[in-house]
Amino acid sequence: MLSMKSLYLLVNFFTIIIPFVYSFHPKIKFHKTWKGFFPAVILVGTVFVVWDMWFTSMGVWGFNPDYLSGFYIGNLPIEEVLFFFCIPYACVFTYHCLDKFLNLSWDFRVEKVFCLVFSIGLIFVGLVNHERIYTLITFISTGLVCLTLKFLLKVDWFGKASTVYGILLLPFFIVNGILTGTGIDAPVVWYDHTENLGIRILTIPIEDAFYGFELILLVIYFSKLFLGSKKRTVSP
Repeated sequence: MLSMKSLYLLVNFFTIIIPFVYSFHPKIKFHKTWKGFFPAVILVGTVFVVWDMWFTSMGVWGFNPDYLSGFYIGNLPIEEVLFFFCIPYACVFTYHCLDKFLNLSWDFRVEKVFCLVFSIGLIFVGLVNHERIYTLITFISTGLVCLTLKFLLKVDWFGKASTVYGILLLPFFIVNGILTGTGIDAPVVWYDHTENLGIRILTIPIEDAFYGFELILLVIYFSKLFLGSKKRTVSP
């Protein structure tokens, strides 16, 4: 019987194992994009790990040792650091596959209006809730990232990424639900809910969904950049 101390490691493992195996499928060939993906995930993941360490040090969130192996990098369990590789890998793999086989393009005007309204809405909510640091930082940074990608860097895939992330919210709710306590005795990751809106989907703070969206947008952008194009799909 597996120890509960393996739980977070197993969540990471089962998140990445199928995307990794199918990365070599001759019709998918996601491994051909690794020269862009790995530098991107290291760059973006490092920023998010530092953010994670900062919030952990302030008690915005923390980790239940009952579900951890006991190995740490700084004040973060190794499982949490691996999260910033495993989750982006699975998400960017999914984006790669859906973009390869489906037409996910949005109308240019709809994409611009959606991005503008969505981003301004996030920034407004973040500013109104400036005393809640998770809400403040996550909503404002996500809004600014969206505006920068669409209106300054002029990417043509923002709508595609939004569609894929919407599809990915179902597995997101499963994975993040487990980590935040759905179906288990206590959460793997606990939160100080005075630092967020207190709005939860099952046990998941709503901020987590936007935090994840920002993470994936940045990894997609830098993956494309390191592959040599800001706009083309991440395809060989």
